[in-house]
Amino acid sequence: MFKHFLVPTDGSQLSLKAAQHAVSLAREVGAKVTFFFSKPDYPVAFYGEGALIDPTTPEKFAEIADRQAQEILAQAEKLARDAGVEFSSVSEVSDLPYEAIIKAAEGAGCDLIFMASHGRRGISGLLLGSETQKVLTHSRIPVLVYR
Repeated sequence: MFKHFLVPTDGSQLSLKAAQHAVSLAREVGAKVTFFFSKPDYPVAFYGEGALIDPTTPEKFAEIADRQAQEILAQAEKLARDAGVEFSSVSEVSDLPYEAIIKAAEGAGCDLIFMASHGRRGISGLLLGSETQKVLTHSRIPVLVYR
C-alpha cells in the first residue's frame, strides 16, 4: 500500500476536499502526507515597443505569493493535524505547476500523488487541458484523482 502521498492544493474548494479525502485515506493506511502549493513566478509582459509596468515589484510579488502559500497550506495542515496524520508542506515557484508537482513528489519520496480534478470536460478540456491531466500524462508516480 502507499505510504507517502503528495497532495497538491491551490486553495480551491475542490482541492481542499481532495486534501480532506487524502488525509482520511492516509490515516486509514498509516501513510504520511506532503502538501504542495505551486507559487506563480513574477509576471513579465511586453506590449508594443515598451514594457507594461506593474506597480508591484518582484520582491513584493514574492512576499504576497509566500503569504498566499502559507495560508493555503495551513488549511490543509489543519486537516492532517486534526486527524493525527504525519505531514509536511512544500511550496515552490513555478510557471509550470504540473512539473513542480511531479518534482516535489519525487523530491519528497512520495509513492502517490493525490490530487483534485478541476472537472474540465468536453472540448474545453481537450483544448486547454488541466494541470491534473498533465500530471497524469507525465508522472511516473501513480496519481489518484479526486472528483
